[in-house]
Parts: sequence; C-alpha cells; structure tokens
Amino acid sequence: MPRSDQIAEPLSPGQALAQDLVNRVDEVLQNAAERGQPVELDPHRAQLFELFVMCDAAGFLEEGAAHDLTCDGIARDLASRWKLASRIGADISHPSSLPPEQLKRLRLLWSFMRMWMEWTYAWGRWHEFHKPVAPGQARTTDK
Repeated sequence: MPRSDQIAEPLSPGQALAQDLVNRVDEVLQNAAERGQPVELDPHRAQLFELFVMCDAAGFLEEGAAHDLTCDGIARDLASRWKLASRIGADISHPSSLPPEQLKRLRLLWSFMRMWMEWTYAWGRWHEFHKPVAPGQARTTDK
C-alpha cells in the first residue's frame, strides 16, 4: 500500500537533465514575461538558444529520444504547467476567449515554439552549407 510520506523514486540522470532544461526554459520565458520583454531579443533569445544547444547535445531533439525536448515536447510540458491545455481544450481556433493572463502565456508559448522550430530546422541543415574545404582551396557553393 503506497504511503503519502514515502520519498519519490529518484530521477535517472537523463530525466533529471531533461527536467532541469525544461525548468530553465520555463524560467527564461517567465522572466521575459515578468519584465514585459520579448523572448525574441537578447538576453532571453541567447539564453534560450544556449538551452537549445544543450538539448541537442544531450540527444533530446532526436526523433524517438527517451526525453522529448523538441518544440512540441517542451510546449506540451509548459502548456500543462501553465494550465493552458485545460483552458483551451481541443478548440484553439478562438484563443481570444481566454482570460488575458492565459492569452499572454499562449502568445509567449507560440513565440518560444517559433524560435525553437526555426533553430531546429537551421541546425539540421547546417552541414549542407558548411562542408569542409581542403587547405588552400576557396570555398564555393554547390549550385
């Protein structure tokens, strides 16, 4: 019989890292919102990009990763934390019916998602445009 005073199972190192990264994304977004600053500008953009790079280095952006820190994975987690999913329900076609505070959070989440998706796209295609060049040869484009 489970007891309410039992200590929760410890997190695996991967779970702890994934949770920490999402907590840090949440913190950056909340700080931007509290200051009334857009997340698309520094210092928030730089902080989010550093977290993006850490997520990639940990393998959390890969399809089928044990811990999904893709744009959709983090957005689901934050929407749940912020109780957006329960307030929006399945109908996101009328976000203006949300209370103003929730609408602000939804817009913040959309801004985050747009940036994360753009970084994912660019990061995935980086190698196409940065092929190694032999010493002494000029870089040319493949067109």
